[in-house]
Amino acid sequence: MAKNATQRKLTAILSADVKGYSKLMGEDDESTVNTITAYREIIAEMINNHQGRVVDTPGDNILAEFNSALNAVSSAVEIQSRLETENKKIPDNRRMDFRIGINLGDILHKDDRIYGDGVNVAARIESLADPGGISISGTVYDQVKNKIPNRIEFTGDQRVKNIPEPVRIYRVVMDSETPRFHNPAITKITKHPKAGFFLLLAIITISIVGLYYWSDMRGQTLSNTSPESNAPHRRLSHKASIAVLPFKNLSDDVTQEYFSDGITNDIITDLSKFRELLVIASNTVFLYKGKTVSIKNVGRELGVGYIMEGSVQKVGDQVRINAQLIDAKDETHVWAQRYNREFVDIFELQGDIVQSIVAKLAIKTFQYEQARALRKKPQDLRAYDYLLRGYAYYHQRTRSTYAMANQMFSKAVELDPFYAAAYVGLGELEYGKVGYGWTEFPNKALSKALKLGRKAVELDESNAPAHSLLSSIYTFQNKYELAINEAERAIELNPNDSGSYNELGWALLWSGKVNQAITALEMSLRLDTSSPQNIWFHLGIAYYLKENYGKAVDILEQGLTKRPNFSGYHIVLAAAYARLGRSEDAAREVAAVRHLDPFFKVESFGTGFRQPAHRKAIATGLKEAGLE
Repeated sequence: MAKNATQRKLTAILSADVKGYSKLMGEDDESTVNTITAYREIIAEMINNHQGRVVDTPGDNILAEFNSALNAVSSAVEIQSRLETENKKIPDNRRMDFRIGINLGDILHKDDRIYGDGVNVAARIESLADPGGISISGTVYDQVKNKIPNRIEFTGDQRVKNIPEPVRIYRVVMDSETPRFHNPAITKITKHPKAGFFLLLAIITISIVGLYYWSDMRGQTLSNTSPESNAPHRRLSHKASIAVLPFKNLSDDVTQEYFSDGITNDIITDLSKFRELLVIASNTVFLYKGKTVSIKNVGRELGVGYIMEGSVQKVGDQVRINAQLIDAKDETHVWAQRYNREFVDIFELQGDIVQSIVAKLAIKTFQYEQARALRKKPQDLRAYDYLLRGYAYYHQRTRSTYAMANQMFSKAVELDPFYAAAYVGLGELEYGKVGYGWTEFPNKALSKALKLGRKAVELDESNAPAHSLLSSIYTFQNKYELAINEAERAIELNPNDSGSYNELGWALLWSGKVNQAITALEMSLRLDTSSPQNIWFHLGIAYYLKENYGKAVDILEQGLTKRPNFSGYHIVLAAAYARLGRSEDAAREVAAVRHLDPFFKVESFGTGFRQPAHRKAIATGLKEAGLE
């Protein structure tokens, strides 16, 4: 083929430029030219080392192509690491920070130049990158996930100039960065449990250590404790925010309570999938169940602008739902609707309610998010009913009710072998048996839970609870990278899922990424202060490792009020008090540890930490407190 012939091919495109280049030139053009010339040589070398080719270098921009997305990203990581080292050699005001964007797309290749939307998207992504940072498109992410050591964070779907469809954007986290989140579900708000009856276990434990790290599952039995007693008024999110109070069961049959609870949870789950909403988790709102409450007070306590309440009546094959949306600030009614449907239309009914709320709150969503919010219904609606019954038993947290839940979930699978949600429920039960010590064969139960979670993902990859379940299992197995990836996928699918943030924080903490763990755990608490009881435990450990012992004590003491007989709180509190020089308080906690766990040994605590320094930090405090 002639050299000047036009070719079309799939290529990984790297686009880079200098942030603030014009300012640097204006201040000292000669120095700037010398620096960028030297940096271009470094960049070209890194590109060449990864089988790439520099295509063009106009102004401060560099355009390169690679035969694979992995080579392009690996090259970019090396480039930014090397340039970071070089920047340390020059004054701060003369730093030259490159932004790098990478896309995998179809291009036209002519006369050693490249053209097309694939190149344009790379340039647009580059403009979204941080100085010294790397942003990649979703097509690149799909190729490199789990293949590079760096963490990759989802930053949202972005509309870029001259490209009609939104582009999925991710950022590659450099080792030198101060850990932070760019996920819009975190950065745009303070926001999320696993909404809906798909509440997942998040056994908060240190891997393999056993007793000291076990906590209650993330979903708890709905209690009569009011959130008013122990929760300050929360800051109102700048996003549209909503709490869905438990729908009342108006059926004459009290055994239908599971159905009204399930409808409430389903609506919460569906609303949670909209990125432009902040939705309070079901475990928190269910603390208001059966109580006469002030809408204004609930709004202040939960930090939301809108409250939804309603009722459900199921008689035979007919379902009647009344729902209303209320402005929490002045208690004005924004929207109200009555629905009378046959049970076979229950999923369409839920979709109608969700879309009505979204419209009233003027939420702008992409069509794929709207479609994603409408749950995949089972082939046999009786399976859905058995699923709701199963979770009603599951949340009672006893061995006998777990057995009943297993019967219900199994019946759902029998009726519909392709119902992913039912496999998730069965997986949660197996995982829960390990957490509560209800099995003599924990490894066998974990293996079964893993198989069930993978089966659910195989049937429905968009099932966020399935990914969350897998994250919990992988963390328990010390497979932290896999756990982090699964939790991030769950959050990507459901940006309001407090349970997934909990699980992400758990995995990040044990893997040694403390700052990121704090961000995730605090996000989980913002969305659900009631269910993930041992988030306080993990968050307290994280602040202890940051040597912020006072903050650690405050957090651990809050957790202790929720679960006073959990030895883990007393253990870490003893270490924190000792580091603060509060010897009497430390001695009190040591006595509690010896009472709750007479066989406690310092060396057995914290073996799940990947970083030896973290294990040592905990051990030092414990020994100072008087434990051995």
